[in-house]
Amino acid sequence: MTNQTIANAERELYLTLLALAQQQPSAYEWLKHLPTWLGDIKDKSRYAHAPAYQAAVARLPELTVNSVDLGSDTLKIEANLSDSQRKQTTALLKQLMPWRKGPFQIGGQIGDDESGIKIDTEWHSDWKWQRVAPHLSALKNRRILDVGGGSGYHGWRMAGAGADTVIIVDPSCLFYHQFMAIRHFVGVADNYRTHYIPVPLEALPEHSQLFDTVFSMGVLYHRQSPFEHLQQLKGQLIKGGELVLETLVIDGDANTVLVPHERYAQMNNVYFLPSVEALIGWLKKVGFREVRCVDVDVTTTEEQRATEWMTYQSLADFLDPNNHSKTIEGYPAPKRATLIAKK
Repeated sequence: MTNQTIANAERELYLTLLALAQQQPSAYEWLKHLPTWLGDIKDKSRYAHAPAYQAAVARLPELTVNSVDLGSDTLKIEANLSDSQRKQTTALLKQLMPWRKGPFQIGGQIGDDESGIKIDTEWHSDWKWQRVAPHLSALKNRRILDVGGGSGYHGWRMAGAGADTVIIVDPSCLFYHQFMAIRHFVGVADNYRTHYIPVPLEALPEHSQLFDTVFSMGVLYHRQSPFEHLQQLKGQLIKGGELVLETLVIDGDANTVLVPHERYAQMNNVYFLPSVEALIGWLKKVGFREVRCVDVDVTTTEEQRATEWMTYQSLADFLDPNNHSKTIEGYPAPKRATLIAKK
């Protein structure tokens, strides 16, 4: 079965990079790698579930989409949806579970939260966006890189804020196909401004200097070398570009950094949790300037929780049942800070 949604998205990504390369020659290096990047994510020897995910996207019904709202907290696709289409679409989207970043609504009328298919994701990603968005430089007409963008929720919000081009990078085969499922319904409503390359940041050519704004939200603590991650982020920015960094932090002074033993909140890939002051020092050390912390927020079990669309364990299961200020391992419970800096 030809997957027209994915084929169209990949063609538009190629054309976007080609146009960008005519302005910035470093983008030709991206074009050179693009066939491999897009081929690897469909390789069932690498990703056993890839054929099933592709088939789910390919079987999504064609709907009459009346409008798409990329600016609301729930990304809403207003469309006519028959009962049979509702059942078919729900079943196919549930083959792409767990859905972690959102929320999304497909079908029904904009302004009517009771109609349509509501994908109630594990994370209230809209809450994070509400905290971050007021502090950003205007995104209108900007080229944006969203590192670790998951299903693409925040990328769509960036497009809704007027970005010229948004490129999401994330190596997850599942998240790539979740993005393509939403892409199927969004269609040309965003004029193909939002794209997805299924690779980690470190796979990108270094020092591309292609983007006005680079987002890294919820990634730094998963990196064994945080300074390399910060350098890689810096290399993607134009001179004077803006970095938006959101990550787990702990309380403390400029010398405070937590290195968890084995697991943190049941995650085995958490390596460094700095204090805000330490993180400011790290950013300055790699050459960022005008570094400022714009938000610190404790993650609650209302913001991250199990739902019908993500039925596995979530934050409530990772906290001390008798003291939610601690993780189950006894560390401080998740607290996230957002910092903004200039290159």
